[in-house]
Amino acid sequence: MNLPWLENAALKGLQCLDAETAHRATVVALKSGLMPGRKALQDPRQAVKLCDLTFPNPLGMAAGFDKNGEVPDALLNLGFGYTEVGSVTPRPQPGNPKPRVFRLPEDQGVINRYGFNNEGHDALRRRLDARKKLSGIVGVNVGANKDADDRIADYVAGIYRFADMASYFTVNISSPNTPGLRDMQARSVLADLLTSVISARDECTRKIGRHVPVLLKIAPDVADEDLQDIVEEVLAKNVEGLIVSNTTISREGLSGSTTDREAGGLSGRPLFRKSTIMLARARKLAGPDLPIIGVGGIDSADTAWTKIEAGADLLQLYSSLVFKGPALVEEIISGLARKLDTHGLSSLREARDTSVEDWAAKTT
Repeated sequence: MNLPWLENAALKGLQCLDAETAHRATVVALKSGLMPGRKALQDPRQAVKLCDLTFPNPLGMAAGFDKNGEVPDALLNLGFGYTEVGSVTPRPQPGNPKPRVFRLPEDQGVINRYGFNNEGHDALRRRLDARKKLSGIVGVNVGANKDADDRIADYVAGIYRFADMASYFTVNISSPNTPGLRDMQARSVLADLLTSVISARDECTRKIGRHVPVLLKIAPDVADEDLQDIVEEVLAKNVEGLIVSNTTISREGLSGSTTDREAGGLSGRPLFRKSTIMLARARKLAGPDLPIIGVGGIDSADTAWTKIEAGADLLQLYSSLVFKGPALVEEIISGLARKLDTHGLSSLREARDTSVEDWAAKTT
């Protein structure tokens, strides 16, 4: 990747800081206009229409980077087709003690145990209200406070609070860093959660006159029988899509540094295989019509293309930017255009699912 020298120097400088400080410095740079936008490649073959939303390209910024909705438009200006803010909880919470995020440069991975640190609904609401006249697809990832008495009520509160502002919602029950959160993926609890969330969304639809899609973000560590339960509930409750996947608690295949033993969720390149297998299996279970966003280990046009072939309609990344910088966005979008040229395809949809069977049959 040919980064301009200044951008390359800035990336190296950020990598000299501890990971959380570097993250904050990047948000501040975006907020201050110190990180210039990029002219995104306009390729109509890469436009994706899902749930009445038209994404100019399939690549989005995953939740976790812009937790408090400080820089959605700056991220869109980097060339992303969409971005997702959050996870946001009703009340502000500090998250887990620092240090809580660690780079694994040998593996091109990141371990984090942030724990839904965010400024809460009120702060995000103010920021989204300030940009309400701007265009661009901005999803809202909703979560529950760590000490909530009723976690389902926290998710429902997020739907009511942001229905008039969110392009779509992500219900995040798959972070490993909030004790007991992943237990909400169990079928009985998930059924109650999705029933409540969709009911709240439908009520908001009647009030605001706009249907806001709801997606469910799942972990890559669920067993096959649990994945089947999850997909069946998503289909039964008319949830509009899946995001596959969040971080993993597995440490398999890492190089063996002392950092590997830090608690938290692992993302980046080491997550690619596990998350892509889960993606393909979810696609097989869901059938061709359910929208799925593929996340985990995307760090090149090749890995982005593989996710599409394994069943993804849209893509998200975050951790690879830690190592490759914002030029990666343009590199992936341009690379996908070349892939379409090479294969003689007129849309990304024509490439989707071509390797679902192969990936679904692999072992994690």
